[in-house]
Amino acid sequence: MEQLAEDLMKQLNCETVFTIPIQGGINVAESVVVTWIIMAVLVIASILFTRNLKVENIGKRQMVVETIVGGLENMIEGIIGEKGKAYVPYLATVILYIGFANVIGLFGFKPPTKDLNVTVGLSIMSILLIEWAGIRKKGPKDGVKGVAEPVAIITPINILEVFIRPLSL
Repeated sequence: MEQLAEDLMKQLNCETVFTIPIQGGINVAESVVVTWIIMAVLVIASILFTRNLKVENIGKRQMVVETIVGGLENMIEGIIGEKGKAYVPYLATVILYIGFANVIGLFGFKPPTKDLNVTVGLSIMSILLIEWAGIRKKGPKDGVKGVAEPVAIITPINILEVFIRPLSL
């Protein structure tokens, strides 16, 4: 049983690739380097696919790209509804990142989504976006008041619950 636990921890452990020699050294984890690679691939692909776009007489490449982008937007909008249209770019970006992060394992890299720090970072960003959207929709007064419901004394528990809920899934 101990061997299984050790093997599992070894698989989940994210090793330091290199150290930046500033103020005693900043360790750069493998998940960060792989994320940089994913970002570079997505940026380069975006630049290549969006060059020479036309309004009339579009080419096959543009048609394929517009079909993929439109399909992704429609899928997300179908999930979150018309009122959440402003959040489609964020969600599409997260879907692309997670998709590439999981597929990159096929090319010999360790997927960054194996690192708990990456998963927690994505969940915190999403929680903050959801909470901000709620405050923006209800207004600052009612948005903050919602955290203090049903009784103001349990506000700290409600705040903690917002951050702990995704970790317990």
